[in-house]
Formats: sequence, structure tokens, C-alpha cells
Amino acid sequence: MKVLILAAGRGKRLGNASDNLNKCMIEVNGKPLIEYSLDCVAKLDNIQQIVIVVGYRAEDIISKYTEEYNGKSIVYVHQEEQRGLVHAIECAKSAIGLSDFMLMLGDELMVKPYHKNFIEEFRKQNIFALCGIVVVKDANIIKKTYAVIQLEDGRIIRVIEKPNYFFNNLMGTGNCIFKNKIFEYLPYVPINQKRGEKEFPDLIQYAIDEGHIVKPFVICKEYINVNSNEELKKTDSAFSHL
Repeated sequence: MKVLILAAGRGKRLGNASDNLNKCMIEVNGKPLIEYSLDCVAKLDNIQQIVIVVGYRAEDIISKYTEEYNGKSIVYVHQEEQRGLVHAIECAKSAIGLSDFMLMLGDELMVKPYHKNFIEEFRKQNIFALCGIVVVKDANIIKKTYAVIQLEDGRIIRVIEKPNYFFNNLMGTGNCIFKNKIFEYLPYVPINQKRGEKEFPDLIQYAIDEGHIVKPFVICKEYINVNSNEELKKTDSAFSHL
């Protein structure tokens, strides 16, 4: 298994903070945001290679981390046009090769993550995909990511991008583990008419609709995907729980 970290976005909603710096390199509590994801991977004995998709100000990341991080080799893939997460995954197809992979985002912060158990559960159950979720107190924040609807046996039957209605308090994250076969479905994901790009939840939904078993896994205690100055400020309070 490899790890795929997406770090190509511009981060326009962060304003001046990302004008002259890749948003994943913005310092949070003394170190670049992407290092929180890298540190999670560094603790995993069964992961040897990290693939990082870069785009906007790619040199910020490449010059900092070069070819390895704490003993894990790094391969870089360039996303020339920032066309969303699904396109970024597609760009990494050759670098991932025939491996299954764990997806992470370079602009996220997780409080008390459980990635070791995450991988163990994926392998034990031998399922197609395992979606990292967080149980949230305020369901309104699910509007920023995606909702997850599951059956009593734990199987996910529906994922909904930025929902207006909430069926539960389960919020999807950018942390997911996929069988390599997911690459076969990338061409069939529809383009969202509002955003003009393929949406990540639609990729998961396609796999479900093809009959594959996809299940949820509580990935951490608290999750912040830093896409705005408001979310950047929330990272300060998150450290009080670390």
C-alpha cells in the first residue's frame, strides 16, 4: 500500500495567506500544515512510499521535503491544472501503479488520528474502500464536506456532497483507503454542473453503485480541513485537545 497526499490547490479562500505560499505549507503551531499528514504516515511501519500531488507553488513543498520524510520515500506528481480531487487522483495513477492506496489531504489537521487501525481494518475486512469519518456535534459543518448514509451492517449506501439535509452526524473526510481498481472508475464520474469538475463523493458513490463494499471508519477525534481563515483559526483550539 502507498499513501497519496493531495497538495496542489491554490487555497483562494485563504486570501493573502496563500498568495506567496502553497496553502499546505502555512504554519500551524510551528510547522507546515502538510507535516501533520506526513507525521501520521511516518508512524506506519507498513507504508514505504508517499506520493504527493503538487500544483500551485509546487516548489514550496518539493524544496522542503525533497525525496524522503522520516525514512519514507517521496514521489511527486504535478497536476498542471487544479481541477479538483478526482482529477488529482487521476494524475497520480502511474505513480501509484498496482498498489492499493490511502488518500490524505495536505491541508487537513486531525486530532488523535487512528491511521494504523484504519489500515488494519481495511485489510482485515478485505473490502473495496474504507472511508474515514468523524462524528460531529454540529451537523452543519457536514455542509463543507460530505454526508455518509449506512445500513445496519455498516455498509455505506450513499455519500452526498455538501448536503443541505442531514440524516445523521457522520461527516466524511479526505482520508479514505481504496483498492487499486478505483482508478478504472475515474472516467465515469460525472462532472458537477455547479463546480465544473468531478466530485470526490461521486467517485465513492460510483464504486458503491457497482456493487462494491464500502464502509466507514472513525478516523480521528476532531477534523479540520483548512480552506478558509475561519478554519485556520480553529486549528488553535484543536491543539488544546492534542
